[in-house]
Amino acid sequence: MNTLQQPIPHNELERLAALKRYNILDTLPEDAFDDATKLVSYICGVPIAHISFIDQNRQWFKSEIGIGVSEVPREITFCRYTILESEMVEIPDTHANERFKNDPNVTGGFKVRFYAGVPLTTPDGYNIGTICAIDHVAKELNKDQRNALTIIGKHVINQLELTTKNIELAAQKKIADRAVFAKDSFLANMSHEIRTPLNAIIGFTDLLAQTRLDAIQRDYIESVQIAEENLLLIVNDILDLSKIESGNLTIEAQPFNLKNTLKHVYDLLKVKVQKDVEFNLFLDADMPENVIGDQGRLNQILMNLAGNALKFTEDGEVTVSVKKVAETADNYSLRFSVKDTGIGIKEDKLKTIFERFTQAEESTTRKFGGTGLGLNIVKQLVELQNSIIHVKSKEGRGSEFFFVLTYKKSNQIETADETLSEYNLGKLKILLCEDNVLNQKLVKNVIFNFGFELDIAENGAIGIGLLSKNKYDLILMDLQMPVKDGYQTTKYIRNEMNMTIPIIAMTAHSLVGEQQLCFDVGMDAYVPKPFKQPLLLEAIKTVLSKEGKTQPKRKINLSFLEEMAGEDTAFIKEMIQLFIERIPNEAAQLEKAFHNNDNESVKNIAHNMKSSLEIFMLKDLSNYLTIIEEEAKSGHFSTDTADKINFLHPEIIDVVKILKAV
Repeated sequence: MNTLQQPIPHNELERLAALKRYNILDTLPEDAFDDATKLVSYICGVPIAHISFIDQNRQWFKSEIGIGVSEVPREITFCRYTILESEMVEIPDTHANERFKNDPNVTGGFKVRFYAGVPLTTPDGYNIGTICAIDHVAKELNKDQRNALTIIGKHVINQLELTTKNIELAAQKKIADRAVFAKDSFLANMSHEIRTPLNAIIGFTDLLAQTRLDAIQRDYIESVQIAEENLLLIVNDILDLSKIESGNLTIEAQPFNLKNTLKHVYDLLKVKVQKDVEFNLFLDADMPENVIGDQGRLNQILMNLAGNALKFTEDGEVTVSVKKVAETADNYSLRFSVKDTGIGIKEDKLKTIFERFTQAEESTTRKFGGTGLGLNIVKQLVELQNSIIHVKSKEGRGSEFFFVLTYKKSNQIETADETLSEYNLGKLKILLCEDNVLNQKLVKNVIFNFGFELDIAENGAIGIGLLSKNKYDLILMDLQMPVKDGYQTTKYIRNEMNMTIPIIAMTAHSLVGEQQLCFDVGMDAYVPKPFKQPLLLEAIKTVLSKEGKTQPKRKINLSFLEEMAGEDTAFIKEMIQLFIERIPNEAAQLEKAFHNNDNESVKNIAHNMKSSLEIFMLKDLSNYLTIIEEEAKSGHFSTDTADKINFLHPEIIDVVKILKAV
């Protein structure tokens, strides 16, 4: 028989398509296939073994031992016959085989005397390649060796399937990730678009409520405030749902005053109480005052549950109660309950009441409104705190929702609010970086009401310019701005200007990970829009309290000085002492020379000071001196430069204070 005749499987086109879908041809070596080839050589006791795949023109070796080439023409291979079969092909002695005794691989080349090949069959029945054992001497495999060769062949196909599935999964994951990213981007943009005007509505309504109004106007304003709060709750529910779905909603552990939190919830909701309803807050006498946990999420849970209770109760009473049920050396376990005498829930609806977009009856939605998200979010918030929410209800008689939360004990004696209220803010000068005109106007009025001064920059680049000319106590930073956004601006202030001025993020996004990202780039606090005036004032007090107690206004980077000094710590101390002794005097001389119109002295002093400041990597101050030196050469100083010279001396004094501490 002519061995050069090309045997073609009857399903060749389908077979080639099956081979192509694995994308295995011309790929790099892989341990899984190399290990399988070594195993064949070892088990069968042969010097030549391979795993190969056959396309229309060639036999390509994915893994081989004893062959030394990556591929051979299809028409000269033994395996072109093996792929025609469904079982192992074994030739104990090629010299005694009519088909192969004159084959070039037998008479020359590889001098094949023994051949055993198993077709690599895909799950849908196509032979795409072979796994083979070859020897230079005649032999015969035993039963165990044949079984092993067949099993290894199946392993190779399983490996191909696994790789393909992993690639498909990775592709699907990319699609899913893109979908999640698109959803998050949509939510971020929609959040920003909704919250930005809502911030102005709520803010200006609050400002209007602080003016003199007649009874009718006061009633209208209060109605608007209730409507805007309801709208904000819906927006927040949707955003929280997104965070929960993505697994990025986290529970904080911060000290807070439990009694004040509960009273705050009560005060917010009592304005919604109908005239025939009694609204009660019962606190256990043994209830701790201060605990460590997530105040915001507790507030959200109780606002939702008590808000629902008041909405569905037209007469009778609604009672929020808290009772200590257990105590250990480190923790308190507290039972929270919201009980009402409202419409109640049918027994067959109790199992689904916590499902998303579900309400007990369609008529409930028509009469009372709501999204059907509130209880689902409450359930998940409770579960995130390792607890379970329960409900007991009788239709027409009322409901009780209750759960037990465990909080760590807090050692603080006075509350954060008390500490803040005692902090004297004085006359603050604040920089606002915000591009929205309405928000600029709103914040300006709020800040003026606080008794502070405000400068406004419509983007981060302008803000950096103002910060380089003026001294501010803190910055209010919008995140989404043109030219330089809030993140880029904060990074520049922290890394290039080396300033630790407090920065409060103010954003209408409020999405997954955003708060942490703000902290990561160097912001100190986070106020979501729409903001309430007390919340903003509290954030200002908090960052300034921290600033005054624990943080210097500037960070000193000694890395360049340390590199100059090598191991000589005495040199470092000497340079610091020289700075402390000389630079404040030079700054005073610079200021004096400037006011005396002595441009030559200004130029020389600025030049000398600049090299000293650069050693301590005070880039912002060094940049000031470069500008001052250049303008002194020209004989003309701008108004901005005059501000820089006046600003320089107090900044040098701050640096000296820090260096003395070092």
